[in-house]
Amino acid sequence: MSDTVTTVHAGAEAARAAQTTQASTTPAPTEQAPTAHALTEQARTQQRDAAPRPARPRDAFFDNAKYLAIVLVAVGHAWEPLRQGSRAVTALYMLVYAFHMPAFVIISGYFSRTFDAGPARLKRLLTGVVVPYVVFETAYTLFTRWTSQDPDRPVSLLDPLYLTWFLAALFVWRLTTPLWRLVRWPLPLALVVAMAASTAPSIGHDLDLQRTLQFLPYFVFGLLLRPEHFRLVRRRTVRILAVPVAGCALAVAYWAVPRMDYAWFFHADSAQELGAPLWYGPLMTLAAFGCSLVLVGCFVAWVPGRRTWFTALGAGTLSGYLLHGFVAQAAKYWGWYEPAWVRGPVGVITATLVAALVVTALCTPSVRRAFRCVTEPGMAWAFGDRGDRGECRAGARRAAP
Repeated sequence: MSDTVTTVHAGAEAARAAQTTQASTTPAPTEQAPTAHALTEQARTQQRDAAPRPARPRDAFFDNAKYLAIVLVAVGHAWEPLRQGSRAVTALYMLVYAFHMPAFVIISGYFSRTFDAGPARLKRLLTGVVVPYVVFETAYTLFTRWTSQDPDRPVSLLDPLYLTWFLAALFVWRLTTPLWRLVRWPLPLALVVAMAASTAPSIGHDLDLQRTLQFLPYFVFGLLLRPEHFRLVRRRTVRILAVPVAGCALAVAYWAVPRMDYAWFFHADSAQELGAPLWYGPLMTLAAFGCSLVLVGCFVAWVPGRRTWFTALGAGTLSGYLLHGFVAQAAKYWGWYEPAWVRGPVGVITATLVAALVVTALCTPSVRRAFRCVTEPGMAWAFGDRGDRGECRAGARRAAP
């Protein structure tokens, strides 16, 4: 019996040993070629990666801010012929010019934070900034020949006319964005550049470089902002505090009308060109920067963060900005400011309302679509990489202002 058990155990051990030997000698399965299903999944993944990413939903707050800012730009242009002989209008004009373009430049800087000079970004810069600049610089020159009775006025892309200076400046600012993200103290350096520019009339006005350099700190300031900074300013306590601050600013502007040249807020000339000593330039650059930031903070605090009836108009501020200048210039040519009543309070209110209504109409989706070929062209035909066409078209719509 014991021999039988021993034999059975020996046979089982021999079977297990044979199985182990067979398993050790069987070659391990090699990596198989991808199946048709795997290839299909891989192709789908590549298509998803290559397809343009859907545009992020627009922020209602920034659309509201851009619309309100463009209304102030148009109103400021409407007030321009009414300044003479009216201290109150001039004070309002000075107050508005102290912050409306700085607000635009700061917002432009905020949305330029991701600019890295890559191919897709450069395409956006060309389609959203360079092309509109060329088109409207030419159009404004031809229009000015008619309104100013100067048929020989040359078309010069190096001398931005009227509103087009902003596009020329935005082109320069965005190209230098990687530099400002690289340096250790970008804002102090930008302020030094602006202060130096205010003392150098020899810079000239090619591409409106004087104004480009003096507005540079606002753009760099926008680059440094984060969403939490806007939330900080939009708190209820800040909104309440902004009311007396703005009231004091208007009072100071009224006091300063006979004592100060409001052209300092244009940032278009050096101190010598404004008839001031050289040392005035850096001092006024810092003072204007500080005042403008306070007023921009008040403006931002009052901008609603929810969707309103004018939120959708914020997407069309570029067309409103570029087109309303033709109406503003034509109003002077057609003599809309000549009647005596226009110089009175009723005329000022009327001009304000008309300017706001006109620029609002020019920001509507229908007008935006009609002029998209020159304000936000996709220009897919001009670029060889088909994969970037959708992205380029979407980026052009966010280019400016």
